[in-house]
Amino acid sequence: MSTQSVEESHFAPAAFFARAAGRLDSKPQRDESELLGDQFLNPELTAEGMSFREAAVLIPVVARQPQASVLLTQRTPHLSVHAGQIAFPGGKIDDVDATPAAAALREAEEEIGLDPALVEPIGYLTPYLTRTGYRIVPVLARVDPDHQITMNPNEVTDTFEVPLSFLMSSTNFRRGKRAFKGMQRNFYEIPFNERYIWGITAGIIRGMYERIYG
Repeated sequence: MSTQSVEESHFAPAAFFARAAGRLDSKPQRDESELLGDQFLNPELTAEGMSFREAAVLIPVVARQPQASVLLTQRTPHLSVHAGQIAFPGGKIDDVDATPAAAALREAEEEIGLDPALVEPIGYLTPYLTRTGYRIVPVLARVDPDHQITMNPNEVTDTFEVPLSFLMSSTNFRRGKRAFKGMQRNFYEIPFNERYIWGITAGIIRGMYERIYG
């Protein structure tokens, strides 16, 4: 079997979702000692004593053949937080949301018109703490390749897909750094063609890689 055929078989939808289902949590993780977040690349940061707002993001893995891909969004440049950055659909968990998965599905429908009927949640990844005060619960889901996108121009300016094999390769992760409020901050970054995935989104993808393939 050729190298390309082996790669395609590993990241074909059936193989990937079966592997993911066996490694993800069926319920949101509540163990506060095992959370991921900005503080792991920045030891001087600490989450101790902080209060966090609950949020959820959808990791939409599109079941394309011969290998799956991951759907990402680019936020509009006028937003007050993370303007213009590459992100997953998601947002704050509201009282109307029965679960973090329900919140992620609702936000994905609001942001990019993703029909919940074409999305199947597979499981939860380790929550991610941010220096901006959010506890983000990532929800990995299977998305029907026949889905349609209708972007909310107030929130999203573009969507695109990245091959799953690219994001699940450790060689495509880099460590970046930049000054923020007079201090150096370290983060993961994933350059992809003309796109630049970094910060929280890259950190969540890294957590996905470590959970499923690490």
